[in-house]
Order: sequence, then C-alpha cells, then structure tokens
Amino acid sequence: MSERRFSEAPVTDLMTIDEFDAAIRAVGAERYHDKHPFHQLLHGGHLSKGQVQAWALNRYCYQSAVPRKDAALISRVHDRELRREWLHRIHDHDGLGDEPGGIERWLVLTDGLGLDREYVTSMQGALPATRFAVEAYVQFVREQPLVVAVASSLTELFAPKIHKERIAGMLENYDFIDDNVMAYFKRRLNQAPRDADFALDYIKRNAKTRPEQDACVEAVRFKCNVLWVQLDALHHAYVEPGNIPPGAFRPGEAND
Repeated sequence: MSERRFSEAPVTDLMTIDEFDAAIRAVGAERYHDKHPFHQLLHGGHLSKGQVQAWALNRYCYQSAVPRKDAALISRVHDRELRREWLHRIHDHDGLGDEPGGIERWLVLTDGLGLDREYVTSMQGALPATRFAVEAYVQFVREQPLVVAVASSLTELFAPKIHKERIAGMLENYDFIDDNVMAYFKRRLNQAPRDADFALDYIKRNAKTRPEQDACVEAVRFKCNVLWVQLDALHHAYVEPGNIPPGAFRPGEAND
C-alpha cells in the first residue's frame, strides 16, 4: 500500500484562476492605504504645508527602497527573461540615461515643498516607524519564496486609483502644489498597471499549490500593512499633537 502524503493539498483545493484573482483584489478593497484617514486628509486639502512636507519626506524612504527590493529579488532569479522584465523597475525608479527616474521626480516634489534635498535624502528626519516598515519590506522580498516575493508587489493593482485622487485633490486644494511637482504620480499612472499585470500573470502561473496561493494573498496583505503603518506613524506624529519623536522632522523648524 502506498504511503499517503498528508503534506500536499488535494488538487481540488486549488483556487481557480478567477478565485485567486478575486482573493488578491479583495485585500486591496479591504485594506489598501487609500482608506487611511491620513490620506483622506491629504487628498481633501485638510493638511498644513508642514504636514504635507512630513508625508513627502517620510515617503521618500519608501521610494528610495523600491529599487533595492527589486535588486534583491533579481539577485535570486535564474530565469533570464524574468530578470530582464524585472530590471526595468529599477530603471523606472533610479533612472537610465536621459530618463531621470521616479526617485528624482519625488525629489522634485520635496524641492517644490521647500525641503532641503540633502536633508531629505539623508532620511535623518524620517520617523522610526517609517524606516522599520520600509526595511521590513526589503527583507520580506529578500527572504520569501520567489513567487511570494513577486506577489508582494501587487499593491500596484490598486495604485492608479489613489494616484488619480492624489493628483486631482492636491492640485485643487493646495496653493503650494503645481503640475511640476506631481510628475511622479502622473508617470506611475502608466507604469503601475504594466508592472501589476506582469506580476499578477506570473503568480497565477507559478503558484501551483493552495498553500502557495494563500501565501501570495498574504503577501499582498503584508504589503498593504507596510503602507498602512507608515500612515499610522504620520497621523500619530503630525496630526495628533505632541507626538513627534526626538530627531524627527518638525514643521517650521530648520531641518538641514
């Protein structure tokens, strides 16, 4: 009598492709950070310039980490075609040739908000929770199985909506925001869907067991939590009075 293998989920336990897709999208519907109170304040024009500065400065930590996490993923990939496809993500953020890249466009935003560029790139004024959350994401991509690491990028499925809201809301509600400083978000309207479509197709083809599918859904949930906790920290420090930690950016003070 052959040995029964309890460790393998039965084939019938696999989610269908449509069910798998729906499970991923349900995570965004539940917990993508467009639902966070801080973003509602930001997009609705209810923050001061100093609070918007704090958001842009802290978000730089995340922007600057994206090519590092993509490089960490590429270093693990033996499939040359996957490396070639994923490499453009690094170029999108770091730039290549005459294309300045997303990080430079983000610095145009912080420049336009009146922040010293060297201070921003030093990340000295960033909140501790921001730094911890960002590094947790890089570590996740470095350590998780490849298909799960790829899945963690799928918050890009939900990004175009928040970018559209941000562009419209901030241009309408803040006299210190103009088209030039919103260039980062306008470019991502095209880049994010392209990247998300590729990653979604990849995990649909390569998550071959129910545990792998579940781990991919959990990876999207983890990434949403990474984004959410950054806004929790901003809200606690800059919306609720008296909670800015030592060494962090303080609106209205010299921060260079």
